Amino acid sequence: MAELFLELFSEEIPARMQARAAADLARLMTEALSGLSPANVRTWYGPRRIAFAAEVAAQVAAVSSSERGPRISAPEQALMGFLRKHNAAKDQVRPEGDYWVLEKKAAAVAAPALVAAAVPGVLRKMPWPKSMRWGGTSGFTWVRPLRRIVCLIDGAVVPFDLRDGADDGHGLASGDLTEGHRFHAPGAFAVSGAADWLSKLRDRRVLADVAERKDAIAKGLAAIAAAKGIAIVEDAGLVDEVAGLVEWPVPLAGRISDEHMDLPPEVMQVSMRVNQRYFATRAPDGKAAPWFVFAANVEATDGGAAIVAGNERVLRARFSDARHFWDLDRKAPLEGRVPALEQVTYHAKLGTQGARVIRLRRLAETIAPMVGAGAALADRASELAKADLVTGMVGEFPELQGTMGRYYALHDNEDAYVADAIRDHYAPRGPADPVPAAPVSIAVALADKLDQLACFFAIDERPTGAGDPYALRRAALGVIRIVRENGLRLNLLPLLDTAVAAARSAAGQTDKPATRPIPGTDRHLDILAFDILDFLAERLRVQMRGEGARHDILTAVFAAGADDDIVRLLARAASVASLLGQDDGANLLAAYRRAANILRIEERKDGPHTDAPDPALLEEPAEKALFAALDASAAIERLVAAENYAAAMAEMAKLRAPLDIFFEKTTVNAELSNIRRNRLRLLNQVRTTMDRVADFSRIEG
Repeated sequence: MAELFLELFSEEIPARMQARAAADLARLMTEALSGLSPANVRTWYGPRRIAFAAEVAAQVAAVSSSERGPRISAPEQALMGFLRKHNAAKDQVRPEGDYWVLEKKAAAVAAPALVAAAVPGVLRKMPWPKSMRWGGTSGFTWVRPLRRIVCLIDGAVVPFDLRDGADDGHGLASGDLTEGHRFHAPGAFAVSGAADWLSKLRDRRVLADVAERKDAIAKGLAAIAAAKGIAIVEDAGLVDEVAGLVEWPVPLAGRISDEHMDLPPEVMQVSMRVNQRYFATRAPDGKAAPWFVFAANVEATDGGAAIVAGNERVLRARFSDARHFWDLDRKAPLEGRVPALEQVTYHAKLGTQGARVIRLRRLAETIAPMVGAGAALADRASELAKADLVTGMVGEFPELQGTMGRYYALHDNEDAYVADAIRDHYAPRGPADPVPAAPVSIAVALADKLDQLACFFAIDERPTGAGDPYALRRAALGVIRIVRENGLRLNLLPLLDTAVAAARSAAGQTDKPATRPIPGTDRHLDILAFDILDFLAERLRVQMRGEGARHDILTAVFAAGADDDIVRLLARAASVASLLGQDDGANLLAAYRRAANILRIEERKDGPHTDAPDPALLEEPAEKALFAALDASAAIERLVAAENYAAAMAEMAKLRAPLDIFFEKTTVNAELSNIRRNRLRLLNQVRTTMDRVADFSRIEG
């Protein structure tokens, strides 16, 4: 195997595009060179380059094959069409039996020739989110002007260029020259392969490995912060971004002026992150420290003093802007901003944020007593929850919505629970974000997410495999986490029905919707509420799969009856998992499947066999024993209703022995039809009894 190395050197590539570009390059190169069996594929990416290396075969071996064509008796046009399809001449076909046969031969192709032919096409197919043309009329595009191409096989240049017909591809041709750091090591130098490239770049102040750059950034900034007795606010995303901005990270620290230290720490952190890519710091007491740290891209001769001074100057200007918004926003009470939400569109089909606030208030008032919150506080928090959307600070930094609302509410002397709920109703924003714990915050957060789900389901903007533009999966997981982590006993279907009714009204849907009954009741709810419950159940299964739990058991329990109490649903699933983890449970599941298979086959003949079995037709001791066990197991339904799942599973486990003996001693398909039907009814009673807890046919394994 030979080493293929490819580097694409350009002007600065946006940090957010680099990792995906390297992955796309690896995918396209691997596909294009599949005949060379690429192995040990590696990629690198950074501000000015992406690179690819792989072990490849020396050549694609010669191959020959035959392709059967049309019948010899077919019209001449059929043969001509076959030849055109395969780009072949008539003297390449021979008769074989009743058909023409084409003998196809492909000569061996050396790796350099195949690479030279494939790479230009790969580069033209690179799926950059945005790309540009430069330097005249060439049709070749790249994310930024492409300056050099290194392409080597075992150190030898693979010669090709990017010309494509009349398009000169900017005259770019492959070679062995690349460049180091823009300032510390300008100018070109030759490389002979991946290891040589990495080593020579390091000598020229470029860390080509992104993992090494991230490590250097994290450790360097942590060390400079520790020397000042402060700690860096963790921000893995910012480390990733900075690693895409610098080739040779140089840690530096600057001081924040005292006049700005009374700004909310979240404001300072977001302003530094969004505008300047600085890292915020904390003092030992957890409060904001008057320092910021960052990674420069050069080793300055003055130790970075001028760089730090310049960045401090820029940050003072940024914080002065933030100060303006902070002071201006507090001049008007948050309550006074609520009417302005009527001018803010929530969605073109769903009206304004003002209308949404009305929906949130009604829904939060309904939820409040269910979670132990005061209805008045929940109503007030819902009324003010979106008011900070029309403040200057949130207009400048949308990431601070909710956070600024809390600060402004406290400034207006609102109840602390109300202020916290304004901040927390967006939570959890991500998997690592804590969920609201205070009752008022829980009520408003659930109202917000249930309304969001109902609204976008009502206008049929559901998530697809292609995307989830309205973050409904995150909203659903938020509902699930809030309920699970707070142990809330909520029946979600009535709440969803209330939310759906309001959402349909907002969307102008006046026709009477289709309905379904709540299982076990005669109450009918909007069918859309059941759709959202199914969506929540699917998200719960995804969450459990991520936790390593038996999500198929959850599916089976949910299928037994669309339970809208998540805590109860999980408790039932846990009890079934516990049963199946025992020998009795595993054997009972096997017997259930045997019974279900027999019933599925026999019901096609003369089913269904859903009537109760007749005790008078029970002949053999084994079937009588199973009938008696089923009669005793009537307690299962009572125990499930009382949510005593452990006892219910213990009762169900008692079916294992009589069911095993029944299958061992009894012939289900007896000669007498009435005996056969009675035994099938007995098996159906087994299936029905077990299905009261879970649909065991859905359990995998």
